[in-house]
Amino acid sequence: MRLELRNVSCGYDKSRPLLRGVQFAVKTGQICCLLGPNGIGKTTLFKTILGLLKPLDGKLTIDGEDITSWPASKMAKYVAYVSQFHNPPFPYRVRDVVLLGRVSNTGYFGKVSEMDYRVAEKAIDDLGLTHLRDTVYTDISGGERQLVMIARALAQEPRWLVMDEPTANLDYGNMVRVIKKIRELRENGYGIILTTHSPDQAFMYESNVALLRRGAPLVHGPAADIITELNMRLAYGAEVRIIEYFDPGGRLVRMCAPKFQT
Repeated sequence: MRLELRNVSCGYDKSRPLLRGVQFAVKTGQICCLLGPNGIGKTTLFKTILGLLKPLDGKLTIDGEDITSWPASKMAKYVAYVSQFHNPPFPYRVRDVVLLGRVSNTGYFGKVSEMDYRVAEKAIDDLGLTHLRDTVYTDISGGERQLVMIARALAQEPRWLVMDEPTANLDYGNMVRVIKKIRELRENGYGIILTTHSPDQAFMYESNVALLRRGAPLVHGPAADIITELNMRLAYGAEVRIIEYFDPGGRLVRMCAPKFQT
């Protein structure tokens, strides 16, 4: 399946869109990293993809069908959102937090069925959280919380996951674990659109990149083609060097390193 943005302009005022002419597509089984400086409109673009904002121009389609008029209940069957921060008001157990992902199927006051429990339990198992299912959510680590949020999104049974900086504020070990799980989700057929402030992570995900640049069109393509020294300077005003080396297994590894010398 293919989620596509066709010449989309988005924002809050038709006379002053934040983004114009956005074009890229994400198939199921692909990851796309959305990169760009703060304030350029990444959150606004996410809201548009999620159906929370109507595009000011252009179309959003899934397999060619315009989705901008879909009701939230239908949209939830295709796209799920994983937020950057989550502070629950009550000390829910992990299994109860994940079960909240079934609200799109049951409604807020609907009865939870045996199938809903089975779907939630599978999501917990798929994210490697079985040992935490009865643990209070607020008692687990930041990395584990992020995996719980991804499990909650999976319980929605979507085709695409939209993730807002899924590794923000995680230590290095938890960051690596979350990235590994996201890569596994791609291999399991999910389409993933995520934001990150680290261009290096696009190399880690081996993903496509949609790069937003001020005063210039969005560019989209494989990370190796988009994360270049020129594009990083145009997007972020930062001088970087792209480092390449082969690991012991013969795999080409790329890194984006800042140039600090004057």
